[in-house]
Amino acid sequence: MRQSLLSRRRLLKAGAGVIAAPAIHGADDKAGLKRPIIGEGEFRYEVFHDWGELPATLKYGNTHGVCEDSSGHIYVHHTVHSTSESHDSMVVFDRKGKFVKSWGKQFKGGAHGLHIRKEGRQEFLYLCDTVRGLVVKTTTSGEEVFTLGYPSESSKYIPAGEGRKATPYSPTNLAIAPNGDIYVGDGYGSSFINQYNAKGEYIRTFGGLGKEPGQLNQPHGIWMDMRGAEPLLLVADRRNARLQYFTLDGKHHSFAGGVVYPCHFHERKGLLLVPELDARVTLMDRNNKVLAYLGENKAGDHRQLRLRPREEFIPGKFVCPHGACFDSEGDIFVVEWVEVGRVTKLRHVS
Repeated sequence: MRQSLLSRRRLLKAGAGVIAAPAIHGADDKAGLKRPIIGEGEFRYEVFHDWGELPATLKYGNTHGVCEDSSGHIYVHHTVHSTSESHDSMVVFDRKGKFVKSWGKQFKGGAHGLHIRKEGRQEFLYLCDTVRGLVVKTTTSGEEVFTLGYPSESSKYIPAGEGRKATPYSPTNLAIAPNGDIYVGDGYGSSFINQYNAKGEYIRTFGGLGKEPGQLNQPHGIWMDMRGAEPLLLVADRRNARLQYFTLDGKHHSFAGGVVYPCHFHERKGLLLVPELDARVTLMDRNNKVLAYLGENKAGDHRQLRLRPREEFIPGKFVCPHGACFDSEGDIFVVEWVEVGRVTKLRHVS
C-alpha cells in the first residue's frame, strides 16, 4: 500500500527541560519527603515521576505510547528529542525500570500510537507513525511483519495528482477486533476510521469530520471494548470532548461523557483507564461512570507548561497525559506530551 508523507506539528525546542536522574522505585525524594499520593478510597496511587533508567545516549522526545508485554517488559514509544544521540523511538524496560533495549530509528519524529496483541504463542506490536502516515506491525524486537500506508482503496481518500493535494491522512491509534480486523483512527488527518482484515486488506471507511452521531473530530484513541454483551469500538472523539461507540461494521452506537480531552484507553478487570491531554487521568467503571480523576492539574495552561523546565512541574500533578496502561499488578504507567517526555508510574497503594 502506498505511503504518504504528511506534515505534523514539529517538536518545539523552546524551553525544553532536562530529565533528572532516574528515580529509584520505593525511595523517598531528595528532600526526604514521601512521594505524592493521589486519588482516594480504593483508587489511591503513589507517584513515581520520570520512571525508568534511560541510557545516557538517549533523550526522550514526546512520549506518546506505552504498553506491557506478558513478561512484564514496559515499552515506551516516543518521537526522539532533537539533541538525542540515539534515534531509537522504542525503549524497553524491565518491571523495575532497568533499560533492556531500544530500536525503531525509522519512526523518529512520527512515533505515536502503540498497541500490543498476543497472536497464538507470539506477541506483536502495532505502531502508528503520524508523520509518514503508516501503521506497522512488528515483533517485540522490531522486525517488521507488514505495513499499512495511505488508504487509497477508500473512496474517501483521493491521492495527490494533477495539481491537487492528497486527502490528509495521519493515523494516531488503532484497535483490533476478536477476528483480527484492524481499525485505524485517522486522528490527525481527516477524522475517518479505516477498517482492514487481519491480512491488512481494506474493508471500509466510516466516521468523518463533524459533531453528529457517527461523525468524529480527531479520533485520537481507539479501543475494542469487550466488557459488554458484544464487542464495540470505543473512540476517543477528542475535539468533540466525548467518547463515541461504534458497532464493528462502522455504525454509530452511543455516546459516553465524563471526559474533556480524551487521548486513548486501556482496561483491567472492567476498569477503564483514559489519559486526558487536559492534565488528568480518568478511571471509569464498566458503565463508563467516572470513579476518579487522578493527578488533575487545574493551574495554568498545560500547553505552555509542557515546554517549561522540569522544576516547574508540580509533583503529583500531570501536565499532558497522552498514553497510559495498567500493568499486570494493577499499577498504572502514564506517558506525557511534554518536552522532554515523561514516564510516570502510579503504584496502587490500597
